[in-house]
Amino acid sequence: MTSPTTPPAATTTSLQVQPGQVLIFDADDTLWEMNVLFERVIEDYVDWLEHPTLDRAEIRRILDDIEAANATAHGYGSKVFLRSLGECLEHLRARPATARERAEIDELAVALIEHRVELLPGVAQTLESLGSRHQLRLLTKGDLDEQQRKIDVSNLAHHFAGIHIVAEKRVDTYVELAASHALEPARTWMVGNSPKSDINPARQAGMNAVFIPNPHTWVLEHDEVDPADDGVLRLDAFTDLVTHF
Repeated sequence: MTSPTTPPAATTTSLQVQPGQVLIFDADDTLWEMNVLFERVIEDYVDWLEHPTLDRAEIRRILDDIEAANATAHGYGSKVFLRSLGECLEHLRARPATARERAEIDELAVALIEHRVELLPGVAQTLESLGSRHQLRLLTKGDLDEQQRKIDVSNLAHHFAGIHIVAEKRVDTYVELAASHALEPARTWMVGNSPKSDINPARQAGMNAVFIPNPHTWVLEHDEVDPADDGVLRLDAFTDLVTHF
């Protein structure tokens, strides 16, 4: 997996934002760890495959290509991920997967199937503090039922004035969200780890953004963040939000 590019240090570390802002939070890999769970499954999956000629990096490149195609065609979530693992197996072994093999893949991914959630350090306390001064919303993409179950398990829903689950995060997603809830873009901040889905489309929609990189961000969510963009606040940790908001 290619590591995300680390942006230059922010020049806005002393920023102090007035109360009454709207903070919109990404969920996966911002509030809780998610892609690291997928990465653990992939590591176990490659071990399980025991391919006689391809090394781990070659297998990963094939799987990444299959995941990218399936994300475009079928969206996101554990069901699509399991589909990709099955298709990768069939590609590498040049035959359909057996029922036993599919069951073994499901067993490898039990943490995903059961929708386990690992909150990042200080998330609940930080949301509690921020909610006393600002309006908080949640914007997450993926399978509706799967994302809702993760939100329910997280016990964080009560912090948010609105929870929005969408199939994809594009510029028009942010424009429509602002319009439908009378949000003033200049006083609205998208908080997330993904340049592709959180930071860049929010900025293009006229919102501000808080970029909190996660070392486990999915390769398909990587993109460049303009280091000269003063509308993006870059933080090292979620808990740093209380210093600025």
